[in-house]
Amino acid sequence: MIHGVIMAGGSGTRFWPRSRRKHPKQLLHFTGERSMLQETFQRLVGRIPSGNVHIITNCEQTDGVCRHLPELPSENILVEPASRNTAACIGLAAVRIEKADPDGVMVIVPSDSWVDPAENFLKVIDVACKTAAQGPEMVVIGIPPTYPATGYGYIQRGSLVSESDGVRVFDVRAFKEKPDAKTAADFINSGNYYWNSGSFIWKVSTILDALREFMPDLYAALERIRESLGTPGEVQVVAREYEQAKSISIDYGVMEFARNVKVIEATYKWDDVGTWRSVENFAKPDANGNVVEARAEMIDTQNCTIAGDPDHLIATIGVNDLIIIQTPDATLVCHKDRSQDVKKIVDLLAEHGLDGFL
Repeated sequence: MIHGVIMAGGSGTRFWPRSRRKHPKQLLHFTGERSMLQETFQRLVGRIPSGNVHIITNCEQTDGVCRHLPELPSENILVEPASRNTAACIGLAAVRIEKADPDGVMVIVPSDSWVDPAENFLKVIDVACKTAAQGPEMVVIGIPPTYPATGYGYIQRGSLVSESDGVRVFDVRAFKEKPDAKTAADFINSGNYYWNSGSFIWKVSTILDALREFMPDLYAALERIRESLGTPGEVQVVAREYEQAKSISIDYGVMEFARNVKVIEATYKWDDVGTWRSVENFAKPDANGNVVEARAEMIDTQNCTIAGDPDHLIATIGVNDLIIIQTPDATLVCHKDRSQDVKKIVDLLAEHGLDGFL
């Protein structure tokens, strides 16, 4: 069987003040009425039965996940007691799925990516699952880059392995860390690199074998967790093992060393929705380039992103390239070029003990 795993434990600090500890980015909606988590879930259930979709989140966000996905069985929500990056959360999902389906295929996706159209995404997933089911193949979805981004990891492709229904599969030559601007430009010009989407497909046994080889300490912890599943001491064992686990991504812990890795070229549009500025990549701007989700009156205003409560009026005069976000208790005004620095405001609030705004 195929099992979906949605990683939904991030805090989304760059989307403050809308994103908060108990209501993070993946629970926000940027287009339409559905949150990013709901959109991700709906895409997966286009191929995977809802009973086979699992959400990994943290204690603070569990209630929010339940509200947004009331149709999901409670046992399919896996709660991490501490944040330990993607290697630990993927390992936890693997041992839980292994208990019910040792030969299952895992489709692992972030909860907060924008994808369009969903039909193309499902074609890629179909090919990825067939590739992963053939043996110890580890599959990652690569995004054709549209500009020399320095905020993404890159995947260098090797030889073409197959092509099916317009979807191409390549060997992976190497994973590259986030590059500087010149290196990113070189990657783009070569035509042989993809952005790493953070979406992975593999058999349960394949990822557990890889963790045993490349992250033996984590694998040993997962074995202890496996033995506790379904027992009265499960929660305590998971908490203890997570407390001692190393915080590292699956990319650094496994993928950079793994063999039999394939990259599938995405045939859909994608954005990781990393900052408020990225909203303009998929939302519809007005004639002046403004993306507005608010009650707003604007004079001589161009290329701004404005969001606020419907009963709160935002008025602008003679401004350009600003991000203006209003909530009942906080307002952000930021130049678009500094959208990455919103996280610094969150850090400053924590430093000043203003936890009520986090």
